[in-house]
Amino acid sequence: MGELLGVAVLGAGHMGADHIRRLDRVTSGARVAAVADPDAARAKEAVAGVEAVSVHTEAEAALDAPGVGAVLIASPGPAHEEALLAAFARGLPVLCEKPMVPDSAGALRVLEAEARLGRRLAQIGFMRRYDAEYRRLKALLDDGHLGQPLMLHCTHRNVSSPPGFTSAMLIDSSVSHEIDAARWLLGQELTAVTVLRPRPSSGAPGGLLDPQFVVFETDGGALVDVEVFVNCGFGYQVRVEAVCEAGSARVGDDHGMRVTARGSAGTDVHQDYLVRFADAYDREVQDWVDATRRGRVTGPTAWDGYAASVVAEAGVRALEDGKRVPVDLAPRPALYG
Repeated sequence: MGELLGVAVLGAGHMGADHIRRLDRVTSGARVAAVADPDAARAKEAVAGVEAVSVHTEAEAALDAPGVGAVLIASPGPAHEEALLAAFARGLPVLCEKPMVPDSAGALRVLEAEARLGRRLAQIGFMRRYDAEYRRLKALLDDGHLGQPLMLHCTHRNVSSPPGFTSAMLIDSSVSHEIDAARWLLGQELTAVTVLRPRPSSGAPGGLLDPQFVVFETDGGALVDVEVFVNCGFGYQVRVEAVCEAGSARVGDDHGMRVTARGSAGTDVHQDYLVRFADAYDREVQDWVDATRRGRVTGPTAWDGYAASVVAEAGVRALEDGKRVPVDLAPRPALYG
């Protein structure tokens, strides 16, 4: 298919460094052409051993670097809007990690900017759509064998929350994945959200409302509940069970090595999302590279990124107010079907 696709990676933190490794060592048909991070030392550390890559402290300098034909945005969420608009101005295809833009107003500006172009350039990084188990569940729901979906029961647990993690981030950072997964699995929009709060776990940092129980309503009459618990202490667990008219199906159960010794038995529990969803990330980036080299843009759209931001924002309001909050989406541009 010709020469390698040169990718500028924006952000060299935990996620960005993993994508740099992936593009350099796992993905075929692409290379890391440039990296940008305000911390030059961190960027240089992330590209150690990567050949023919330029390092920058400004995102636009990386976009304009020689050999760049596409962009992977892995910087913090507040920097995404400016980076996406800069990529659009240059006609560069983009894979943008979630959230597309944290606030709904900024997400709408990105959505409208791409719609004015009249063609898609952005794919949003909702990687669960690329997980093998999630894809099997989606196919099962789509073929109708179990009848209409009535409920989704979701679990999202982390070992511990990072420093500075807030109660709102349980929804707009963690549950944002369930927001997109529910929309995708059901083929329905989320129309309202309610957040219930049990007493905080003793393992949660002071002031953090953890865990939370989030309930979404959909325009198809289904209900989606999410238990989010980011200081469970024992592992990273993500599960979803679809309850339908004629049966149910669940994915995300632990399938690691089982060890039996000294009168006990146990299985490994994932400790990190980069481990649990490693294959999904690999497949997501490879599909993006393959499509980009063919001149196409596939995968989750800017509309999906915008919808997730609006729903998450409504969820944060529901958390703060203790009330059911409707979701108010803008009209969907024709570009997104």
